[in-house]
Amino acid sequence: MKRLTLSALAAVALVAACADSGANYTPILDGTPDADFPADLAACQTLARNQRQFDQETMGAVALGAGAGALLGEVEEDGDALGGAVAGALAGGVANAMDVSERRKAIVMECLKGRGHPVVG
Repeated sequence: MKRLTLSALAAVALVAACADSGANYTPILDGTPDADFPADLAACQTLARNQRQFDQETMGAVALGAGAGALLGEVEEDGDALGGAVAGALAGGVANAMDVSERRKAIVMECLKGRGHPVVG
């Protein structure tokens, strides 16, 4: 039981780290970066990283997934609510973390475009 709980906590931490990965994105430019690009990239990545409402959304998805998984696990014949909660938390968290990562990546790209850099992807 303790081992399962530790595994679940480690998995949730991994999901949270994945959600932040989009903020580390370095986009492809059409041309050579100018002298302002490194500073603008760092500022845009910080802007994307600081969108803490995304973290709250991910934790909400983890909680909803855990609740749904616990209910489904309890309904099964063997009644493994804890296992269902862990599986549901991971499923909800991973799906949301992928979405959040893409949204942070889009913030980096749009921010750089707004600063005049020729971002293509």
